[in-house]
Amino acid sequence: MGEDVNLQANAGGEKPIGTVPSPFLRLLTGLTVILSVFVVFAFYTVQQVQWLEDFQVNVVQRNRKASLQLLRLQNDANLLGISLRDMTVEKAPYPISAWRSEFDRLHGDMEDALVRESADAPNDLGTTAKLNELRGVLESFWKQAGQVFDAAQRGHEAEARASAQYDLEQQRKIISGIVARLFVYNDQAQVRAAQRIEKVYSGFKRDNLLVLAVLFLIALATGLYTLGASRATFSKLSLQATQLQAQSEHLRRLSWKLIDVQEGTLREVAHDLHDEFGQILTAVGIMLNRVTQKANADPALLDEVKTVKNLVEETLQSVRDRSQMFRPGMLDDFGLERTLEWFALQFSRQTGITVNIEGNFGDVHVPAQDGIHIYRIVQEALSNVARHSKASEAQVRLAHSNGELTIEIHDDGEGFQPLQQMDRASGEGFGLMGMRERARRLHGVLTIQSAAGQGATIAARIPLQKGWLETAAGEVKKL
Repeated sequence: MGEDVNLQANAGGEKPIGTVPSPFLRLLTGLTVILSVFVVFAFYTVQQVQWLEDFQVNVVQRNRKASLQLLRLQNDANLLGISLRDMTVEKAPYPISAWRSEFDRLHGDMEDALVRESADAPNDLGTTAKLNELRGVLESFWKQAGQVFDAAQRGHEAEARASAQYDLEQQRKIISGIVARLFVYNDQAQVRAAQRIEKVYSGFKRDNLLVLAVLFLIALATGLYTLGASRATFSKLSLQATQLQAQSEHLRRLSWKLIDVQEGTLREVAHDLHDEFGQILTAVGIMLNRVTQKANADPALLDEVKTVKNLVEETLQSVRDRSQMFRPGMLDDFGLERTLEWFALQFSRQTGITVNIEGNFGDVHVPAQDGIHIYRIVQEALSNVARHSKASEAQVRLAHSNGELTIEIHDDGEGFQPLQQMDRASGEGFGLMGMRERARRLHGVLTIQSAAGQGATIAARIPLQKGWLETAAGEVKKL
């Protein structure tokens, strides 16, 4: 094939018509081009896969570790809140100095968590600034805590108790707020990482199809061979996408775990308020009744005792209301609808915003473990109305149709632009994220509709869960 074929002249003495060039050089050139394209494509594929693997290890895994450290900091902040609550009650069983060892333990744990979080946190200006702010607040908190314990050690127990109750608790709330914001930044970094991986994957897919087209035009056989190699590459990319999805699901479970921890903490706080403080105040009221019976001969003393008794009764009612706000016990006793009606009355009384409950769930009974998530959605939505909307009236609409429950919260306030402020990962509020996670926890969806000057409507659609209708039918039979 490498030699030219000479066509001899015929017997008539005619000159040869020429030579037929060998296709060797063209085939060699084509083969060289094919191999070059293939080598470049293979190198490109390896580089992209290696980049995705390195990116997953260096970014996605670090984000997961950062989330774990943030959970650790949040849990320590909650434990500080419980300790501050216990050490600042008027008749605490232990002196303030007895809590020093617990504070020292939490101090060491939070410092270690902060160091690990700084090493694994996303490298952006917002996260760096918040970490620096958290370091400053923690340093101030521990310095103030040391002063409180020193004052208690010197015998200034009342002064130390007041400083712990107001100054330390305020700083602890700031710490919890900073950690919550760091959670948002970490989620945003995860979204950016997913977007970057998706961009690389899309570009790689486009380039791959182009290479396949070129190889097909040059030689079908080589193109098929390249297609086989590309399928192997796609399999590896699919595995990477599956692993990324698993990481996202793991982060979602961590978010649900955080919600469970929050509910557990609120349940304990509500229990302590209602049982312990309620019993103490009830006992004080009984003692005041006895004093009133013995003070009939002294009208001035009797008036003062009645004033104190009224104050104790108002405090007792306030403690009970707050315990119900934290975790309403009536959710277990009377169901979700009665609890929402009670909350609407309490909210209207405290904020001056009229809240109307419209509709009902019919024969559906939502168990307390599921109903608490719907209650928190309504609670957070109305809290946003009170804080931001400047509304004078709100409606909570309940409905049951087409196998799902619908809960709508509408207000007549100023409204906002939800597409610009909440649907973007860089601007979504932590409270709204929590509402969406609670709706997803019940396999539902949460939507937001609003416009400037037209109020806002937050709607949650929750599919009926197994046993909700059966539970309702069972209760009817009991009645």
